[in-house]
Amino acid sequence: MNKSLGNSTSALLGLAMLAGATNSAIAELPDPGMSITQGNTALVITDPQNDFLSPEGVTWGVVGESVKKNNTVENLESLLKAAKANDIPVFISPHYYYPTDKGWHFEGALETLMHAIGMFDRDDHLSLDGFDGSGADWLEQYKPYINDGKTIVSNPHKVYGPENNDLLLQLRKRGIDKVILAGMSANLCTEAHLRELLERGFEVAVVSDGTAAAIIPEGDGYAAAMVNFRFMANDVINTKEAVAAMNISSDRVAALREDK
Repeated sequence: MNKSLGNSTSALLGLAMLAGATNSAIAELPDPGMSITQGNTALVITDPQNDFLSPEGVTWGVVGESVKKNNTVENLESLLKAAKANDIPVFISPHYYYPTDKGWHFEGALETLMHAIGMFDRDDHLSLDGFDGSGADWLEQYKPYINDGKTIVSNPHKVYGPENNDLLLQLRKRGIDKVILAGMSANLCTEAHLRELLERGFEVAVVSDGTAAAIIPEGDGYAAAMVNFRFMANDVINTKEAVAAMNISSDRVAALREDK
């Protein structure tokens, strides 16, 4: 064999092997993980409201299958219960529309639909008349946790993310820099909150079965969100893992106090 040809072939094989090793190294995403610690970790739930989570809600026809498959309603209650039991602060970022919001001159696809079906509608900014039991109200079984005088309910978000409400301010003012994120719906408000929290320097673990999404002919919103959660979040965990981590965090604090 020509020596120069042999050298060229060896070089090409070496490059091919290097490329293969590089491709193998990036074929599977790393799993950074997020430790849950008392004092700087909070549970954030987006839109735990009837219009998403109740069979009587206006979106149940498209989200109900996903909600039932993921056991979302029960899992959100488990997260709330564990957070309260372990002194993990709870923040709710709700979605409300008032009559003046119907005056918008342009809307996206889902905004147009939400306004058309009266999703999250409230009669007035300053009055709760007609709120109890409405589509904008909390799911009934969540009320003992949310209405306990300790849960922080932010101003409503109007599109999907928290850029225009006070959620991030409320988190920062309480020294929170880690978030366990759950709620509705996966590829819309939950994902938008994830993106903004990450951009603002928070660590975020998303609870995969603490959310759900619409399944329509154009696609499965839950499946789409799971791909993006894996690409972006510090961690993607299920409800059992989140509850266990909150319990362990509490046990560690108790042990430290006993040592003192």
